Amino acid sequence: MALIQSTLIWVVYAVVVALLVAIASVFVYLYQAPRERSATVSIVCIFTITALLATVLLLPVDIALVSSTTSSKLGRRKEWASDAHVANIVYTLKIVYYTLYSLDAVLCLIVVPFTYFWYEEYDEVAAEEGSQTIGSRFWGAMKYTVGFVALAVILFLVGFFVPVARDRSGAHYGFEYFKRILEENHGERALTFALGLLITLGILIYVLYTAAGLALLPVALIKSAPAISAPTLTANTASALEQNRERQRQLEGRNTGSTEGLNSKDRRELDALVREERTLVRRQRLAEEASGEHSNWLVKTWMKIEAVFRPLKLLGGFILMIIAIVVWVSMLLTGIDKAKNSVCKTRCGYILGHTNIINPVNWILVKSSKIFPIDNVIFLILVLLFFFSSVVGMATIGIRFLWLRLFQIRNGHTSPQAMLMGTVILTLMALAINYAVAMMVAPQYAHYGPQTYCDKPLRHPTDQPDCTEHRKLRPCSETADSQAARNVCTASVGGTFLDTITVNFSFFGVVDFWAQFVFLAVYLIVFIVSLFRVPKLDEYQAEQDAEDEEEEGLLASTGRRFGATWQDITGRPKTYGSGNGHSERHNETT
Repeated sequence: MALIQSTLIWVVYAVVVALLVAIASVFVYLYQAPRERSATVSIVCIFTITALLATVLLLPVDIALVSSTTSSKLGRRKEWASDAHVANIVYTLKIVYYTLYSLDAVLCLIVVPFTYFWYEEYDEVAAEEGSQTIGSRFWGAMKYTVGFVALAVILFLVGFFVPVARDRSGAHYGFEYFKRILEENHGERALTFALGLLITLGILIYVLYTAAGLALLPVALIKSAPAISAPTLTANTASALEQNRERQRQLEGRNTGSTEGLNSKDRRELDALVREERTLVRRQRLAEEASGEHSNWLVKTWMKIEAVFRPLKLLGGFILMIIAIVVWVSMLLTGIDKAKNSVCKTRCGYILGHTNIINPVNWILVKSSKIFPIDNVIFLILVLLFFFSSVVGMATIGIRFLWLRLFQIRNGHTSPQAMLMGTVILTLMALAINYAVAMMVAPQYAHYGPQTYCDKPLRHPTDQPDCTEHRKLRPCSETADSQAARNVCTASVGGTFLDTITVNFSFFGVVDFWAQFVFLAVYLIVFIVSLFRVPKLDEYQAEQDAEDEEEEGLLASTGRRFGATWQDITGRPKTYGSGNGHSERHNETT
């Protein structure tokens, strides 16, 4: 039974990883500029995004495996869950966690930078002439990557030798859980230091990008449905273009045979009409593409399906807004609980011994984890919400150094260099999201899940407690220090790893903890502003949106016209009366 259960848990995780590969592939495909696609860049980006999301989503697997050893109804271990069997489960999870975390660090610090320089080294002319070989390109890229390799080595060496919390005086580490954390070996300490530094760097980015994106994503869904259908836009644009060209012919015909040419007034009008014609031609082309003209039946079918589900974007936006608010409240409640009730405050990065204030997300995950795999689904939705919020925030703000824009992340307009740089930033933010979800959003779930223990005295230290007659069940926690709790409770490997970082290197824990309040403040400010308007964070972005608004689907105001959905489904434009039609077309062109 135990083998079947553990196999099922890993099979579900394999399905989730396959889903992540699909999500990463679609993300990279949609955001890359079609004319600049690179197979190497695409593969590296897809693999990196999949690896980092797989690391975060390993936590529900961790919880399910360690919780499967106990009976939450009886508060004791199951008969098959011997100490050796539990230790084997924990050891397997440690191998998977350390492999994924090490892979994330190597991808972020070495592989992605190398790919960046590999792409930069490509010279199309030299490659065609044969003067640039794969070997010369490899060494050219490797020459610049050496610095990143040295950085990775230095990080692990510093982590290997840096002193940790056990050397401090006055810290309160009386509980067995914290004593085990402080007994990590030098290799584990080096990895925890490197990951702690990367998590802290990621959190500094996450408080801006993810917080802003979490507020903007629901609003963007609500306001993104077009107010005019593609067939109607095509018909109106064609009519406006015909009127524009007719007016140009009138102006040119008015001065036919004149040696002086057009007067200044007519010249200004003709110039304006020429500029408007270029805009209308581009709009007509994009409208034809949006309506599926000159496309095969498969594309047209997909566009019809997309039009059918378009009204759900409005409903989905409201649902995401509610979820985001619930997550925000949960993080605030946990933050208050940690600031007030942490067992050792700044000395251990505000680790919370046990939950004193119930937060809704943590409660939902703990209750749902009793029925596998409901908590996996909820956790997947939660992580993807944070991930896509990070993407939205990065697309809105851009990749910057202080006030200088380095790269722009836009749907269908992202260069390979920007894609790689964005992947590094997403990697750092994913590590920060891992911390935020486990330590702020659902701390009880992330450490012990639904595990409980029977709080009754034991006759012998190795006995299992028995609560069949008198129910004295207590939730497992870091501060549960009785012999019964030690015999029953098994902390998750993922939660313990994060606690190891904050206890051994409390500076990281303090920065990571207080940064969450900055995250909450940024979210609140952006959310309030976005209720009244979608903020444009600089003039350059506004100009780009004005130029590419047709291509981005922002063709009209935010008012909802559900008639447009029906027109896109049927493929027929809306018809106007003779009086109103001219007014509507005139407004469309002006």
